Amino acid sequence: MGIYPALYRLGIRPWERYAELSGPAVAAALDRERDESPDPPGRALDLGCGRGMHTPKLAERGWDAVGVDLVPSAIEHARSSDHSGASYEVADVTRLPTSLGSFDVVIDIGCFQTLSTAQRQAAARSVTAIAAPGARLLMLAFGRAWFSYEGVSQVQIEESFADWQLVSTAPAPTAGLGWPLNRTKPRWFRMRLRP
Repeated sequence: MGIYPALYRLGIRPWERYAELSGPAVAAALDRERDESPDPPGRALDLGCGRGMHTPKLAERGWDAVGVDLVPSAIEHARSSDHSGASYEVADVTRLPTSLGSFDVVIDIGCFQTLSTAQRQAAARSVTAIAAPGARLLMLAFGRAWFSYEGVSQVQIEESFADWQLVSTAPAPTAGLGWPLNRTKPRWFRMRLRP
């Protein structure tokens, strides 16, 4: 998490490029989650929402959507540019405030992979604490790369989210991503909180 506030201050946000490229895949994944939700679908949380690229997509599909990010300027931008009805809070994903309430769906598009091992475990505990019974987690994460990109493995995800069942995993698109990130084998992970 340490480098991201500095990158925001410098106006460097390479992850937003992938967010644009993966837009159709994210939309399809959210449509699937919506199809499996009651009507109305309940509450959804976007972890590490940045400047709000995905949170509005949750609100547009009927969820009471909340985006959280550690970087105040990112949250300010999200609040000022989003007209979907989503709300945004400055929050650390490793210590999510219980005042946020509980959530039926949690999405993580590239946040968990940036955390250290201890932070991943704390984030998983934090998410579990505010997850509603039977909650679903949808995560898009990149794998490790030789050029020091940390990434995350399926084993690390499952170890951190021990109270969750891995429902499915599938490759994420890399078209247009470019070398070397297209070598990090991004994947979608779907999980459900165990009873």
